[in-house]
Amino acid sequence: MKLTLDARSNVNLIRGYAAGGVRIGERLVSRSCIVAADTLITDWDAPSATELAASHLEPIFALSPEIVLLGTGRTQRFPSAQVREAFAARGIGLEPMDLHAACRTYNILVQEERRVVALLFLE
Repeated sequence: MKLTLDARSNVNLIRGYAAGGVRIGERLVSRSCIVAADTLITDWDAPSATELAASHLEPIFALSPEIVLLGTGRTQRFPSAQVREAFAARGIGLEPMDLHAACRTYNILVQEERRVVALLFLE
């Protein structure tokens, strides 16, 4: 699906996604990634949304987000209690949703200049 939103061109916007990847700006990313307004991390070692652990979260916390969108692939999945507690302890909102919803919501929030980070799992 193609997503278009061109109001702020100086930030990472999600332009589209399909089974094989996510288009962030002009770059096609074909693996799980972390996206923020000015950061794109494609070498993140989290294997899947269901296997996400507190040990995978440091790159996210280093970005100082106010809210994190957890895009869990085709269907919404919820992270472990340990992961939810790690976000709660830092006062960071965590919103799990399917990949499509996470991509749309990220674009809206980043355009509002919110400190949003999207964790995007393709499956």
